[in-house]
Amino acid sequence: MIRLFVTGGTFDKTYDEIRGRLAFGDTHLTEMLRLGRSRVPVSVRTLMMVDSLDMTEADRELIARNCAQCDESRVVVTHGTDTMVETAATIARVLGDSAAGAGTAGKTVVLTGAMIPYAFGSSDGLFNLGSALSCVQLLPPGVYVAMNGQHFRWDQVRKNRETGVFEAV
Repeated sequence: MIRLFVTGGTFDKTYDEIRGRLAFGDTHLTEMLRLGRSRVPVSVRTLMMVDSLDMTEADRELIARNCAQCDESRVVVTHGTDTMVETAATIARVLGDSAAGAGTAGKTVVLTGAMIPYAFGSSDGLFNLGSALSCVQLLPPGVYVAMNGQHFRWDQVRKNRETGVFEAV
């Protein structure tokens, strides 16, 4: 069983036609798993629905505690891309995942997100979710980011804001 924690981010944004802005409703995750024809057993829990730019340290600690305390050893976290690396660092600290790769209590945690909201129809979210589900089953214990068909250790990645892609550092 893989635990899926939902935190919001572009993944789950919709367009609010009344206010003319992006907003949150319910997560699209269940629909995405169905459309992707996923056959991986998962347990989904929504922790929050926030833009990652609005995420606080308390929010990051909550995500990290849930990763540490859940029974599953394989965890995927959907997250906004702007501060995904910061949250990955918090999870790594709580799990004891040092730069040397020690710790993590035997857990593999993969964070993923989308640059375009799933609800827009041309999102990279479905592909990224599938990649994260595969990565979490194959990677050794540790904390990772999976975006655009690539995976990176939490301490070896950054979001390139000029190109809109994640890259190794």
